Amino acid sequence: MSAIPYCDDVLDSSVSLFQLADVAKSVRLPVAKVHQLLRDRKIIAVKRNGVLGVPEEFFDEDGQIVKWLPGLLAVLHDGGYSDVASLRWLFQSDESLPGRPVDALHGHLAREVIRRAQAMAF
Repeated sequence: MSAIPYCDDVLDSSVSLFQLADVAKSVRLPVAKVHQLLRDRKIIAVKRNGVLGVPEEFFDEDGQIVKWLPGLLAVLHDGGYSDVASLRWLFQSDESLPGRPVDALHGHLAREVIRRAQAMAF
């Protein structure tokens, strides 16, 4: 089995992370399936203080992966964005949304975030 993918922690230290075991509990899957979600680019992990974690904003109030996130990550990846660049974009404030794209995924602006990601492809 391949290594667990993760990227540099480019997130602000105020961004809370779930450790992979917590992600597994939240989505009710074995940790090995969480590793597969990472390999399939459905979610992105970062390494902070030597521990892998996934931003809490990637999950809804029921503990499930935000509905729009896997598709958005695929659009960003297909558009040439690395995981680091995707995280930077997702967590950067955008006055026109308003707020951050990752926050807009939880509301009625999710489709607008995906549309913007498609337009950014290079």
